[in-house]
Amino acid sequence: MFDWFASLSPVNQALIGSLFTYGMTALGAALVFTTKNVNQKFLDSMLGFAGGVMIAASYWSLLAPAIEMSDGGALPKWAPPAIGFLLGGLFLLLVDKLLPHVHPNKPMESAEGIHPMKKRRSTLLVLAITMHNIPEGLAVGVAFGAVAAGFESATLTGAIALAIGIGIQNLPEGVAVSMPLRRDGMSRKKSFVYGQFSGLVEPIAAVIGAASVIYIEPLLPYALSFAAGAMIFVVAEEVIPGSQEEGNTDLASISLMIGFAVMMILDVALG
Repeated sequence: MFDWFASLSPVNQALIGSLFTYGMTALGAALVFTTKNVNQKFLDSMLGFAGGVMIAASYWSLLAPAIEMSDGGALPKWAPPAIGFLLGGLFLLLVDKLLPHVHPNKPMESAEGIHPMKKRRSTLLVLAITMHNIPEGLAVGVAFGAVAAGFESATLTGAIALAIGIGIQNLPEGVAVSMPLRRDGMSRKKSFVYGQFSGLVEPIAAVIGAASVIYIEPLLPYALSFAAGAMIFVVAEEVIPGSQEEGNTDLASISLMIGFAVMMILDVALG
């Protein structure tokens, strides 16, 4: 099974890996068929766990390989990772300012972006989680693309570990869309459809990320660190505040540390 996967092109590997992460988003959204409400402590702990996974993945699976790949280049070793990292955060900042969206458990009055009040709440919720999923899909894509470049720090098992980690943390993201919509009175079927739809951007971003670094190999350190910066922005801007806004700060913090440890173990053990 693993040999078959290893024989595929990096773009196909990225597609399969990101389809898994999308499937985990859909699985989280499917919880709407079993209940109308999810325990807030459980949801906050899952969000904290997701934040920990994203932080660990940003370093071990993205920044660390980017730093190693920058050694011996025309610029100082730290320059490409630092530039890519900051550009990733800036990109998400611009998306956050421009894309109409509203965060789960927030009133419509708190909607952000350009003309958000002209959109339906369901659309704004999907756009909010979609914004989170862009850097996650990109991270999976560039990780598999890096393997094809032949760098020692980029391994197939490490890319698989990243896809598994992001897939795990996608569970609460699917829940975060479908459950608020169900509480607002939307049918279970529609709530699920909207919840899983937010994850469809990941395969698209993954394929673009893998293809771009294969054909423009010098961009690889920038692409890896760009994905890391974008994910860290999401964690700092949305995931951590969202996990603590209901007062479950200690639970969310411990869950974040557990998520970090799980992703670290996956990356070190498999990578």
